[in-house]
Amino acid sequence: MRIEQDLKLGFKDVLFRPKRSNLKSRSQVELTRDFTFKHSGRQWSGVPVIAANMDSVGSFKMGKVLAEHGCLTAIHKHYTVADWAAFVAESETKTLNNVMVSTGTSDADFQKTQDIMALSDEFVFICIDIANGYSEHLVEYVQRVRAAFPDKVISAGNVVTGDMVEELILAGADIVKVGIGPGSVCTTRVKTGVGYPQLSAIIECADAAHGLGGRIIGDGGCSCAGDVSKAFGGGADFVMLGGMLAGHTESGGEVIEQDGKQFMKFYGMSSESAMAKHSGGVAKYRAAEGKTVLLPFRGTVNDTISDILGGVRSTCTYVGAAQLKELTKRTTFIRVQEQENNVFGKE
Repeated sequence: MRIEQDLKLGFKDVLFRPKRSNLKSRSQVELTRDFTFKHSGRQWSGVPVIAANMDSVGSFKMGKVLAEHGCLTAIHKHYTVADWAAFVAESETKTLNNVMVSTGTSDADFQKTQDIMALSDEFVFICIDIANGYSEHLVEYVQRVRAAFPDKVISAGNVVTGDMVEELILAGADIVKVGIGPGSVCTTRVKTGVGYPQLSAIIECADAAHGLGGRIIGDGGCSCAGDVSKAFGGGADFVMLGGMLAGHTESGGEVIEQDGKQFMKFYGMSSESAMAKHSGGVAKYRAAEGKTVLLPFRGTVNDTISDILGGVRSTCTYVGAAQLKELTKRTTFIRVQEQENNVFGKE
């Protein structure tokens, strides 16, 4: 047993220090980023915000709407191949270029991924997603997927330390997904005692990935637009959002009426709700590691994503970053014990 003494930080532990800027308007900020990925050699241009591959967030409808904003959607893995075929038939190239095909790591998952990818040459991204990215099985699976799809952009995770980021990139991942336990409906830290404060995880993993020419996704922990900016400021190339994009028309969640008001069910993908829906219940050998909540129904996601991106643009003006790619170079975080004045409650 050993104890690391270095303090690790989450989004609520810091604020940006403002810096002199020659930007006159938020409209001058360019959020589009251009990436060329290490292994696939693929080029992609867009706004690097991703809807999470949760079945109450990462839906086909979400993919279509976010593509119009230049953003990505990691489509959840519970759609059938027939569902995907129908989606391909009715979708434009721009939409197909901006969705990620999510998969687990079983032989059945591999076959299904092959079947889905065969539907269209326009698919660019594969998202290999398991809760515990420290399994050697994930490394082997990344190698297998890379061999099968040498020209596709492969994301793999989740991990929170630089050593595993490096191992996954060397195995063939273009992007590594970073985050264990920070999500709003994730209870991994409570059930297992395992986790890593998300901002420190992003800072350390970005350093490891960029040293090898790889990229990272900051996955989880964002509760407001300012947190999205902090993830980018910490070095995340992409930021994945779950709860912030849940509860909308396009989210795919179950709508429930209570006392004349509409709510949408939102739950973690390791929750009892998710496992009852997709796996016949919680297996006897494991515990559920997610919770289920009801969110007020919020209508279309268009206003929400515009608000998030507007907040990031505003961050850039405060620190003098004319482009999103400059934000991390212009970032100085200050540690704080107070984030906001809540005398009238949270927004």
